Amino acid sequence: MKNTLTICTILFLLNSCSNVKQESPQIVINTPKLTLERANYLYHFAYECVDQEYPNKLGQVLESATDLKEPTTLHPAFYGCFDWHSAVHGHWTLINIIKEFPNFEHREAILKKLQASLTAENIQQEVAYFDVVSAKNFERTYGWAWLLKVAEVLKDWDSPEAQLMAKNLQPLVTLIETKYIEFLPKLNYPIRVGEHPNTAFGLSFALDYARKYNSTLEDIIISKAKEYYLEDSQCPISWEPGGFDFLSPCLQEAALMQKVLSKEEFVPWLDAFLPGFREHPSKLLQIAEVTDRSDGKLAHLDGLNYSRAWCLFELGKGLENKEMIALGTAHFNHSYKKMDSGEYAGAHWLASFALYALLEN
Repeated sequence: MKNTLTICTILFLLNSCSNVKQESPQIVINTPKLTLERANYLYHFAYECVDQEYPNKLGQVLESATDLKEPTTLHPAFYGCFDWHSAVHGHWTLINIIKEFPNFEHREAILKKLQASLTAENIQQEVAYFDVVSAKNFERTYGWAWLLKVAEVLKDWDSPEAQLMAKNLQPLVTLIETKYIEFLPKLNYPIRVGEHPNTAFGLSFALDYARKYNSTLEDIIISKAKEYYLEDSQCPISWEPGGFDFLSPCLQEAALMQKVLSKEEFVPWLDAFLPGFREHPSKLLQIAEVTDRSDGKLAHLDGLNYSRAWCLFELGKGLENKEMIALGTAHFNHSYKKMDSGEYAGAHWLASFALYALLEN
């Protein structure tokens, strides 16, 4: 009820503003921004977990007893934050914070941890892990997508420290690029779930990287996105959210196709895909509620609020739709600071989702 009232209040204010357009031509939405205060709040979640080895979910297939090793042995760069992909985007979080705030109080301590992880030797060991037959599809494509995000921010950042880390990381980046290029032609049908395997999410993040640094991968992603999604219509958004979702299948697909299509192509596609969404997005989406933040699966719904927020920010900016941005703001604000619950189930990963939403706003 509280969420419904919040959204209704936003809509009332927007409609009121539109009715007095001559007096108030500009509708101002207090959208969340990445401030120094927020950076100080978010950084410590990633900082504390990137080198916290346990608890740990390896996601490993054992071919023999000799395969069972400590996380730090198997993944000397990305062993923390409970699982591999969370360790990867924990690094992404720390890199972005010191990139955005060059004089950040904890910059040197963060840089020390990053440089200890992203050594050439550690990355070679990470590459070698994929050589095992049972590990060739490890973290496909969720972890792959986040790894390319790390590569993107390091390559974008013109600093000696970032360029050295990017150089060290490159063998793993090249491997992931190759894996994407080999895998996507084999994937005849997209995966449309609200968790890690979601194809639209994996393509969207990879496309951001590929547009800057790998034109071959870019072409494949654009081609496959059109193959998978161009004829889609009537996305069943009323079925969302699923109980364990941290991604919105409908919004992830829409956000991807906004990147793939021109605005002239995208608007009619979106109207067929999500009828009525441009006019009244809040009628189709209600903020997700978490009942138990100690339950790792149920805690996913805080992540859903963040990922919905970044999709709504992206869509709202591209379409100049203030109601989408207001709805994204409501989603973000609802879950922000609830990482302070003290539960590692959310603390090991949610800061990255919150930060990504802030950067997309």
